[in-house]
Amino acid sequence: MNVSIFGLGYVGSVTAACLASQDHRVMGVDINPDKVASINQGKSPIIERGLDDLIAETIDNGTLKAVDDSSEAIRFADILFICVGTPSDSNGNLNFTYLDRICKEIGEVLKTVQDFKVVAIRSTLLPGILQSRLVPILESESGKAVGKDFGVCVNPEFLREGSAIDDFLNPSFTLIGQQDERSGNMLESLYAGINAPIYRTDTEAACFVKYACNSFHGLKVAYANEIGRICKAIGVDGTEVMEIFCKDTRLNISPRYLKPGFSFGGSCLPKDLRALTYLARHNDLKTPVLEAILPSNEVHTSAAVEMILASQKKKVGVIGLTFKPGTDDLRESPMVQLVEVVSGKGLHVKIFDKNVNISKLVGGNKAFIERVLPHINSLMCNSIDEVLQDSEVIVIAHGLSAEDKESILHLPSDRLVIDLVRAFQPGEALPFGYSGLCW
Repeated sequence: MNVSIFGLGYVGSVTAACLASQDHRVMGVDINPDKVASINQGKSPIIERGLDDLIAETIDNGTLKAVDDSSEAIRFADILFICVGTPSDSNGNLNFTYLDRICKEIGEVLKTVQDFKVVAIRSTLLPGILQSRLVPILESESGKAVGKDFGVCVNPEFLREGSAIDDFLNPSFTLIGQQDERSGNMLESLYAGINAPIYRTDTEAACFVKYACNSFHGLKVAYANEIGRICKAIGVDGTEVMEIFCKDTRLNISPRYLKPGFSFGGSCLPKDLRALTYLARHNDLKTPVLEAILPSNEVHTSAAVEMILASQKKKVGVIGLTFKPGTDDLRESPMVQLVEVVSGKGLHVKIFDKNVNISKLVGGNKAFIERVLPHINSLMCNSIDEVLQDSEVIVIAHGLSAEDKESILHLPSDRLVIDLVRAFQPGEALPFGYSGLCW
């Protein structure tokens, strides 16, 4: 397949060389004559381990060539990769100068060609930019329609400087955000020689995955550094602590907690976070990442409360009260906090949790609920049907059994279900109003 790469900076050079090494015919394009000359001389325009050799090899066997004529590159290729920079303005907003220019150039040439080409955005984009800005430029300049006359995809890169070639050829996955299936199929065929799963989604989700990855990487570095500073202050080897921490692939290095849903609670996480941030303050250490976790958790709980209040309905049914399913532990449950707030606002609340029997609670668990919700007995119901009978808003805080789900699916159309745990999946036909907290 013929491929053109627009922008021979770091991402563009690596992408061009790696695709050419897979026997695709690749044309790199850049307005900088030094980069073009460097590529054509078999030399990398940037410093990256192994890239000089790979460029020399692909130039030598004729699968890679660099030009400064974007028109030539557009006509040459089936897939047009945009790898130009998206630098930040002083306020953090992205600068679209380079993207706008290359989309305009591509659109002008698309107007004059008959074959179906796919524009694949590899530059990092915030969700919404493609649809609101770039697609309109391509369509207005070409006079053609996306999805019909040409395709548009988002194909984020996940390359680390120093290991970019290996990251490209041996990725965890390849991500394709597609406007239409034909475009996605063309782009997927480009990666037939890469032994890794391919995930296809819409363009907006693909854009956001890149930001989710990079922000999480930044968070991990900041988190490890804060743990390290606390460890140093109390005479503990922070490196050893984090090395042992990373051995846990069931919970720590895993997808276990990385699922959008409701706030955390329980007898451990809030207590231990408070103790750790107290220890840091006691040693005159600033730990803004750790100190932000509990406030962020509380904001998330407040968001659910606001959804209930915004409905302007007065009768609220709650399914699930403990901090997580499969336990009777109510201590610091965000659902208890939610019930406390909406009850205080004058709403009538009914609750069902199959694991909670108020008469059998003991110790700290009993003391907590009696202190926070002293009228808890008057709110509890014996079945989910009892909760559903009169409630105008139903808040789902735990997963549902098949039987319970069936009961909810029979609710009339004037009811509102607020789902905090994604009990219902996309595409399910629901007869009532439905709103998720994170979806």
